[in-house]
Amino acid sequence: MLRRVVRQSKFRHVFGQAVRNDQCYDDIRVSRVTWDSSFCAVNPKFVAIIIDASGGGAFLVLPLQKSGRIDKVYPTVCGHTGPVLDIDWCPHNDLVIASGSEDCTVMVWQIPENGLDTPLSEPVVVLEGHSKRVGIVAWHPTARNVLLSAGCDNQIVIWNVGTGDAMINLEDMHPDVIFSVSWNRNGSLICTACKDKKVRVIDPRKAKVVAEKDKAHEGARPMRAIFLADGNIFTTGFSRMSERQLALWKTENMDEPISVQEMDTSNGVLLPFYDPDTSIVYLCGKGDSSIRYFEITDEAPYVHYLSTFSTKEPQRGMGYMPKRGLDVNKCEIARFYKLHERKCEPIIMTVPRKSDLFQDDLYPDTAGPDPALEAEQWFAGKNGDPILISLKDGYVAGKNRDLKVVKTNVLESSKPATKPENAVIIQKQATPQPSIKMEDKLEEVLREFKSLRDRVILQDRRIANLEEQVAKVTM
Repeated sequence: MLRRVVRQSKFRHVFGQAVRNDQCYDDIRVSRVTWDSSFCAVNPKFVAIIIDASGGGAFLVLPLQKSGRIDKVYPTVCGHTGPVLDIDWCPHNDLVIASGSEDCTVMVWQIPENGLDTPLSEPVVVLEGHSKRVGIVAWHPTARNVLLSAGCDNQIVIWNVGTGDAMINLEDMHPDVIFSVSWNRNGSLICTACKDKKVRVIDPRKAKVVAEKDKAHEGARPMRAIFLADGNIFTTGFSRMSERQLALWKTENMDEPISVQEMDTSNGVLLPFYDPDTSIVYLCGKGDSSIRYFEITDEAPYVHYLSTFSTKEPQRGMGYMPKRGLDVNKCEIARFYKLHERKCEPIIMTVPRKSDLFQDDLYPDTAGPDPALEAEQWFAGKNGDPILISLKDGYVAGKNRDLKVVKTNVLESSKPATKPENAVIIQKQATPQPSIKMEDKLEEVLREFKSLRDRVILQDRRIANLEEQVAKVTM
């Protein structure tokens, strides 16, 4: 019997194609900050891009259909006082985005349904708990309103955005800068890559390191680590000879990798983007002009090279569309938003098929926008797998509900504590009775008033601290 020379795979002929010029987003001043994040976040409604901004940090939020030249005076999200380093759309609400900044804060924003008409400078909530710049923000994949942030103070904070509280603080686990953080499929574990060359698997609710690997990649340049759907970990990094590497690890035994591959000698950090439905990993190097993609299977060598999409222009960053935002009628299996120096260019990855019918082998049920758990349930120890949806008739977006934050006010300790059921961010609309509507409005006004009062007190403290520091310097 003849041995099969070419491995069979339905993704062997996946090809990438950049869209026409009139479908790009032009004249965008992409951020020049020296930080290895993707600078771009995409969902089925909007593309968000971190931009250069004088006097603080800002990012653009553009409706997907608003391609072409973007006016210089187009409104931005501009509440940070330092450059924005990372942004992430909430997987359970397409109007909510989180941002981390050099000003040491995390901010959560609600974008209007049709995009911005005026600059947005007031976030729904400001999350303060880091003492140095915040370089990573990542929403929990299955629990509503759970947000992770990692800063250059080497600590990870997990927030209940519904109350604005830091619920978990992982302080002493990382002795150096954290390069990447990734949730697993159901959000029960996180894996981190750190400057000390270790990859750690952490149970955040127990504040315990479950597994770790020292010198996962021996080179000094930044690593990346992501969880795969089966619980394995995929890493990118550099060898001792500064060659770029990728590796696959079993979490149960991280002594030796399942697979290691040398790539090339470029010095750009490889950003991995993973599709759990097709088991394809796309690698986009910062400063590269190509996207390489690999299929991960159970057969040796486990990580199979598929192909490379190349262009002439190097990429400054990259956005990755969730599966529910793709065009299933055109057999599109991935869409990237490549950042150039002055524009954003969508790139479409397609599997060539002759039939116009829905290809169910390419589109198994995928994670939908509904959360499996509320924040309080997850913090109490519950886990939930993603709630899957079919893409057979295309994804139809439901109505996104408003983000509401019920802050626990430390100044009013005499008042009874808020019941947990009232502390859920997104509250169901009240029945249409005039008196109840008025009560709701009054409550909302009171909440805003309390929030403003808290902010004034916080600013007073900051001013007092700054005055003390100035007094020490002048002495």
